[in-house]
Amino acid sequence: MDTRSAVEIADGVKAGDISPVALVDETLARIEERNDRTNAYVTVIEEHAREAAERAETAAEAGEDLGPLHGVPLALKDLHAHKSGVRTTFGAKPFADHVADADAIITERLEAAGAIVLGKTNTPEFGHKPRTDNKLVGATGTPFAPDRIAGGSSGGSAAALADGLATIATGSDVGGSLRVPASCCHVASVKPSFGLVPNGSGVDTFSSHTPTGVMGPIARTIEDLAVMLDVMVGQDDCDPFSVPTDGGYHETLETATTDVSLAYANDLGGLFTIEDVVTEQVESALAAVEDAGATVETVGVDGPSKGDLNHAFSLQATAKFATLAQNVEREFGIDLAGEHADDVSSSLLATIALGEGHEAVEYNAQNVVRTAMYDAVEDAIGDHDALVCPTLAVPPFPLEADNPTEIAGEPANGTLTDWSLPWVFNVTGHPVVSVPAGVTDDGLPVGLQLVGHRYTEAELLATARAFERANPWLDAYPDS
Repeated sequence: MDTRSAVEIADGVKAGDISPVALVDETLARIEERNDRTNAYVTVIEEHAREAAERAETAAEAGEDLGPLHGVPLALKDLHAHKSGVRTTFGAKPFADHVADADAIITERLEAAGAIVLGKTNTPEFGHKPRTDNKLVGATGTPFAPDRIAGGSSGGSAAALADGLATIATGSDVGGSLRVPASCCHVASVKPSFGLVPNGSGVDTFSSHTPTGVMGPIARTIEDLAVMLDVMVGQDDCDPFSVPTDGGYHETLETATTDVSLAYANDLGGLFTIEDVVTEQVESALAAVEDAGATVETVGVDGPSKGDLNHAFSLQATAKFATLAQNVEREFGIDLAGEHADDVSSSLLATIALGEGHEAVEYNAQNVVRTAMYDAVEDAIGDHDALVCPTLAVPPFPLEADNPTEIAGEPANGTLTDWSLPWVFNVTGHPVVSVPAGVTDDGLPVGLQLVGHRYTEAELLATARAFERANPWLDAYPDS
């Protein structure tokens, strides 16, 4: 498996040492050979990718001014990252033949930086759950154990990276969809602060503000995350919430050290039960970075009860998907919960049903709970560079299994809010970088989250770089 980073590839292309045409051909061949193993890609655009690679090679040979991702193979999540003229299914069978008529802003920016789109990656319908399966193409498994979940909803993108089917990829996140797959597939991701990455969403540009739904990068290295984020951020008129910024994350990363200060809250103040094998991997990663010069302080998180948080997140998230169903019918004439109900997952139908009928007062009342949790996380981070906690309470579980109903011997309710920790930071809106923590004795990946104050992505990426240096993970990827 080729684990060269995007930065290494772009530098090699500029120096004339790497041929974009040869690299794309090799990656497409690997996709053809291995995609059946994990089901990472929904659509592969070989002809377009080869034409783009030829243009990239010609530009490099002509000495043109090249972007920071020139010649780098890119996978796009088949949800928000539209590419004009290419099938965009949203993971939904009723959209099996839908073709985008315009590029998304993040697609435009990544291609302008020189990245070469290989295709679209699998996602559950409209990204509604933290495991990737649907009635269109089925489930995506982690390359570490293809019969176990790759996470969701950006599972196809994460699996493609971990199996060498792309160098960088895009994802999105309403309740953990960038970080759950990163944990399951041993890659890294950024859930950026709200507004950094523009999110033009067609018929309803105001839909993304509650809970904090964002788009962001997924990669195998922290440096690649920083470069991608530099490319993706910045104000655009397509999104009324987008904020002006010049990025500078890669430049800041060059001065990163292992002298970082970390707050550690394994169960987020008793909100979660964590499997021992997960705690062991997270604390092993912490010990490695501590040996390299970091300081670690165990802290409490004194926020609302799990029940109150769960209700706040569930009410606002389900209302989002109920609204999405209305917008889909309005824009495309497709009634997901009506005539097309047999074509989508029962979990999407249940989510839509739960979101219908909420009163505006009850909906907005949940912001009091969100504020209390935001304050608790702010206090826990304090003057530290990041708050550290696991990404998931359990390692990746079998594709055919239901959500866990028992964790570390304790009963669980079988919903994502018990086995997945990331949704808490969608409630609060804090930025998060997810990095690999380690691999269990059974060969299953475990991830951890680095949580920071709003708009501290530069500091979080520098902290993630400290983990990467103290606990390298590139050699762990399977290649069989």
